Amino acid sequence: MHRLVLTGPALRGGALALLAALLFGASMPLVQQVGRGLGPFTTAALLYAGAACIGALLRQRPEREAALRRADLPRLLLLAACGAVIGPVALAWGLQRTSGTGASLMLTLEALFTALLAWRLYGEVMDRRVWAALLMLFAGGVVLVLDQGRGGNSQLLGLLAIGLATVAWGVDNCLSRALAERDPGQVVMAKAALGAGAALVLAVLAGEPLPGAAAASALLVIGASGYGLSLRFYLLAQRTFGAARTGSVFAFAPFVGAGIALLMGDRLASWGMAAGGALMLAGVALHLMESHAHEHEHEALEHEHAHTHTHGDDHHDHWHDPMPVGAHSHPHRHEPKRHAHPHVPDAHHTHRH
Repeated sequence: MHRLVLTGPALRGGALALLAALLFGASMPLVQQVGRGLGPFTTAALLYAGAACIGALLRQRPEREAALRRADLPRLLLLAACGAVIGPVALAWGLQRTSGTGASLMLTLEALFTALLAWRLYGEVMDRRVWAALLMLFAGGVVLVLDQGRGGNSQLLGLLAIGLATVAWGVDNCLSRALAERDPGQVVMAKAALGAGAALVLAVLAGEPLPGAAAASALLVIGASGYGLSLRFYLLAQRTFGAARTGSVFAFAPFVGAGIALLMGDRLASWGMAAGGALMLAGVALHLMESHAHEHEHEALEHEHAHTHTHGDDHHDHWHDPMPVGAHSHPHRHEPKRHAHPHVPDAHHTHRH
């Protein structure tokens, strides 16, 4: 059974993903302006240094959020390599060779790669409506590449570099799904610190020039909001309603970036760019209309994550004495259960279809 769900986890997850999209989308044209003349490794290092600082400030106590574990380190290293080195370096390189509007719209493909990987790795449900949405996203990306190719090899290479960034961030998004139940402040801090360190070493080896104080400060602030806070909200959204749907809502970020780029004076827009953007926007809207409800069975499950005991939560029915108020974290067990309700692919709904 499929019907539109406008309350509960879908609404909360959508709001968190939209906040992440607004912050990240706004950062794209700003990075393009501030990062002019800087090397891509230096730009990435400063962005993630800012993100690491905000992550450190947002860490929670262990009794409120599940802490990172030593076993998470290999995944964190992969996250840092894909999401904090390859992604931002490819983006910074591409932004210097193409228009801010086209670059922002191209980032919509991140939702395509995220959804495909979530389907393959986590078995997240993908009905015909979702597949149609993904085809629209892909078609829009092809139109953008063909349109920018008319502007010369430099613009085309810049757009392809941004395409590489979307692949890297799609991998990053799916890898981070397994860490969404951990303290998002710790995840942001660890991932960003690893990425910033690696990018800094590469910047030194590449002999990139040192940035001025104004540019460095601006990139740190942009990194704190557009990468640090945005990632925190993204992880919370993934926790609430899965990787594919979070990626779909997050696909609004490029349209935010494209709008700001136009307001900042980008005049390289074209009818081909408008057509590609329209296809991508239609794909995002179609994907968001998909929702899911049916009778399903829960197997016994033991895990740890932040949760509450609110009215209507049919999954966290274990008892405390006294009962805590608000979110708290501890290892807990879910007994087998069969019921029907609208749901999304969160930590409790990973069943196959």
